[in-house]
Amino acid sequence: MLNTFKSFASAGIALFMATLLVITDLYFDDIGIIWFAVLWVLLFSAILIMLVQYIHAEKEIHNCSFQLSANKERLANEIKHRLWAEKSTAEAKIKSQIIDENIPVLLAYFNIDQRCKYHNRIFRKWFGLKADQIDGRLLKEFADDDFSSSIKRHFDAILSGKTIHEERVLKSIKGFPYIFTEQYIPHKDSKGNTIGFYTLHTPCAQDKKRISVKKNDQTDTSVTEISNKKAEQQTNKNPKRAEISAERIIQAIKSGEFYLYCQKIIPLDSASLPPTQYEILIRMAEEENNLMPPGSFLPLVDQLKLMPQLDRWVANHVVKWLATNAKEFKSIFSLNVARDTLCDKTFIEFIQDKIQKSKIPANLLCFEIEETDAQANLIDAMFFTEKIRELGCLITLCGFSQDTQSVDLLKKIKIDFLKIDGIIVCNMIYEHDDLIQVQNIKQIAHQFNIRTIAELVENEETISRLREIGIHYAQGLGIEKPSPLNNLITVKQKGVVTTPLTRNK
Repeated sequence: MLNTFKSFASAGIALFMATLLVITDLYFDDIGIIWFAVLWVLLFSAILIMLVQYIHAEKEIHNCSFQLSANKERLANEIKHRLWAEKSTAEAKIKSQIIDENIPVLLAYFNIDQRCKYHNRIFRKWFGLKADQIDGRLLKEFADDDFSSSIKRHFDAILSGKTIHEERVLKSIKGFPYIFTEQYIPHKDSKGNTIGFYTLHTPCAQDKKRISVKKNDQTDTSVTEISNKKAEQQTNKNPKRAEISAERIIQAIKSGEFYLYCQKIIPLDSASLPPTQYEILIRMAEEENNLMPPGSFLPLVDQLKLMPQLDRWVANHVVKWLATNAKEFKSIFSLNVARDTLCDKTFIEFIQDKIQKSKIPANLLCFEIEETDAQANLIDAMFFTEKIRELGCLITLCGFSQDTQSVDLLKKIKIDFLKIDGIIVCNMIYEHDDLIQVQNIKQIAHQFNIRTIAELVENEETISRLREIGIHYAQGLGIEKPSPLNNLITVKQKGVVTTPLTRNK
């Protein structure tokens, strides 16, 4: 505004001075030459000021024009990038939605009030509900106690920022049990305060013998298919399922960053059978003092061909533990043997050396091998079972499901225990065919003088049925959850001293 006034003022002064000079020249002949000079100087000064202002104005116009062009180009680029970003976001959203809605994982997000703010298709299918029956609702309003009990139990730990890993069996709306790896992942704001948490329920599945629940909707099979063996023996070869890197696995094995857990195996006829046995399980240490379940790292260990090293670590630490506590614990401890370990001839020498140096009774150790691994590596399995039994140790065959190949396998290898496929055990109180199969397996085992173990036992009804059939042992969350091996030391022995099992000849 001021610059505009100055421009008009300079022009007005110049015009006034020019007019004054003309009038003076025409009507005032007697005026002095000095005054004419003064008027001409003033006129020249006004014109000079106008010229300077004009040049300055031209410069400002040029700068404004340049800035306008730059802003126009910047705006065009921003529009172009915004359109590209919107397109990329839309494409990423579609891809993310496709993945999110089709992966066989129950995924949901809850705020700290346990109100559901997001869920995927698989999550609502598990509950048999529509989206509006879950969105914005409290967990207790749509989930049963079976599903929400774990969240309630770990809620304080989640709020403190701890990531939770857990394995357990959940029942679908039709009452069928499925094994899941549960993960509760805290969501923190910029200040580090927990403002919500994600829940991921991943079915424990293998490539072998998947069993799908009978449903009308065929799309449900991606969720309901689970394996016949729990996560301790997962051998899925997809490295993307692993939550850790290969370098982390190698470091953990070298540094021994693992913890031994155990799960009780009880006799169903305590009068005629040796008391409790234990299966050795494993957890891996991770950040913030959390423990990673086997389903999160064993697949990658298996793919890296490091299972023989890990099995040696487990066997070595179990033998050391028994050497210290064998007088109080004469129970049988079962160790899982991976496929690559089964084919490793030096592993037998390793076990022999550990037993001789520790001087523990060999029949306190039982080695579990998968039926499918034994069938795929029959010669190695025959050699392994023969040599291990010569040491005085015991053998368990896991995942037995009663088919022609399974029965033929029992004729070729000597074993002491037969673990019935856990899915058959879970479903036997719901499906008559599974009940008949358990009965047939018991008869087959009796013919070979082999004792039977039912795994994944979840309730008293299943235990009662197993006892009626004549199954010897039972194991599962319905009996006892896995606990740290060292916790056994603090448990006082009650009454009868346990006696190791005598091998079948």
